[in-house]
Amino acid sequence: MPTRFEHRATFSAPAATVYATLTDRAFLEERLRELGGKGAELVEHTRDGDEVRLRLRQGVDAERLPGVVRSFLKGDLVVERVESWRPEGGTGRATISGVPGEIDSRARLTDRADGSELVITAEVRVGIPLVGGKFEGVIAEQVGRLLAAESEFAGKWLAGQQS
Repeated sequence: MPTRFEHRATFSAPAATVYATLTDRAFLEERLRELGGKGAELVEHTRDGDEVRLRLRQGVDAERLPGVVRSFLKGDLVVERVESWRPEGGTGRATISGVPGEIDSRARLTDRADGSELVITAEVRVGIPLVGGKFEGVIAEQVGRLLAAESEFAGKWLAGQQS
C-alpha cells in the first residue's frame, strides 16, 4: 500500500511570480547548490510555451540516512527527479538509486488574497517485501523535509526579488 502525504506552502507573491521562480534556471541551480547534496545538478531544463520540463539529480550522504535504510542500502543515494510545470501546477516523478520504487507527485499553485499557495500531494511506493512500508514512511518523511526546505528557500528568494 503506497504512503501518501501532502505539503503546503504559502508565498506573499502571486502564483504567476511563484511559477516563474520555481521554473527559473538560475533559481533551480542555486537551490540545488544550497540544498541538493552530493553531485546535485540541473540535468535538463526545457521550455515549450508555458510548460517547463525539468530533470534534477540530488545526492544524499549515506550517513544522513536512518539506520533502517542504511542496513538495506550500500553507499550514498542518488535521487533523480523529473518534473513538468505549467502556471497552475505540475506533476513529478522521482526515483532513488538502489530502491525499487518511485515517488509520484502533483502540484497545484493558486492565488490567494494574500499571495499564493502551493499544494503538493505525493505517493511513495517501495517494492521491498516485508519492509517496503517502513521504507515508504522514511522516504515520505525525508521528502517532506526536503519540500519544506525548498519552499523556505523559494520564499527567501522571492522576498529578495521583491525588495
